[in-house]
Amino acid sequence: MTMKTLFLCGLIALVSGSVQAQSVEETLTKMGITLIAPTKPTANYVKAVRTGNLLFLAGHVCTRADGSGIMGKLGKDLTIEQGYEAARLTGISLLSTLKAELGNLDRVRRVVKVTGFVNSAPDFGDQPKVINGCSDLLVAAFGEKGKHARSAVGMGALPQNYAVEIEIVVEIE
Repeated sequence: MTMKTLFLCGLIALVSGSVQAQSVEETLTKMGITLIAPTKPTANYVKAVRTGNLLFLAGHVCTRADGSGIMGKLGKDLTIEQGYEAARLTGISLLSTLKAELGNLDRVRRVVKVTGFVNSAPDFGDQPKVINGCSDLLVAAFGEKGKHARSAVGMGALPQNYAVEIEIVVEIE
């Protein structure tokens, strides 16, 4: 086959719908990521609130599937790399809640905003490098739709001494 024929066959397949983009969950599986059962709220709040086509997720902390978490202050107890992993785990927790709320992660039209809180020693100033653990995961999972506005701030303390807490806002179909 000539290049022109291959191109035309690909274009026809794309237009006819026989070539489908990879789903977000397939992307996560290829990345070796397994979503976890969302945790229950620990106080008087809900994990997600929808208004119009926006879904606001409450702050999530860095917990593993076994329920354990990453605790401590960045710049004192934990390195930037450990903080990055904490933010990545928090991102998996957020995706797990999104999946539970929406039934299908492909319903996410756009990740709009990420707000990251980092349990920081007073002289620690690399909060953006830590929250990149979540941001990088969202962009890897959703592609261009995962690029978002963001805040990454240091906190004197977080609940139960977790290293990271993150909340997100997504636009949904």
